[in-house]
Amino acid sequence: MRSVSYLGFGGVLVLAMVAASSAVGASAEAFVDAPQPSVTAPVSGKTETAVFAGGCFWGVEGVFDHVKGVASATSGYAGGRAGAATYEEVSTGTTGHAEAVRVIFDPARVSYADLLRVYFSVVADPTTLNAQGPDHGSQYRTALFPQSAAQERVARAYLQQLTASHIFSRPIVTRIEHADHFYPAEGYHQNFMAKNPTYPYIVINDAPKVDALRRMMPRLYRS
Repeated sequence: MRSVSYLGFGGVLVLAMVAASSAVGASAEAFVDAPQPSVTAPVSGKTETAVFAGGCFWGVEGVFDHVKGVASATSGYAGGRAGAATYEEVSTGTTGHAEAVRVIFDPARVSYADLLRVYFSVVADPTTLNAQGPDHGSQYRTALFPQSAAQERVARAYLQQLTASHIFSRPIVTRIEHADHFYPAEGYHQNFMAKNPTYPYIVINDAPKVDALRRMMPRLYRS
């Protein structure tokens, strides 16, 4: 399980990961070429917001940062109450929050359906309950937080499509959830992958996801 500690030194915040050397980065259903969604939503404006939970938010944010048409990706918490939206509390697995990422995107360049395909292909393993790679706990669950009725319609249709396709060898456990608010995570979590490309957790668990996006979906990938 990923854990972080905070050490102040000369005004600089230092992150350290404590992980077993035997931790496995890729899960059983890693990097599945999910089908093109059969249901999409009409373009409704210049920008749209989507929220995804798919395990540690470092990698989720890191992948979506490399998708064409994404204006920003922000790590944070969704599903629980405001007072519990801190890393220390969410890490207990008792707050109802999931580590999540808010994606702001241009629907004329990349659709919500496209983002779902990226999510299910390379971001998260939708067949593991409350676990992703080496991380375990309800805060690491896979969940979609639709921000509109149109998004929910597309998400439900795509989950049905994926189930019918039998592309995954095990049942999909990703849930559609509703949350009133998204709470941005602490500053040291933002852009963590971009700022720390050689961090062991990133190298083992998250960099392969970005590489898979580049290889599998070159139309959507940006460096």
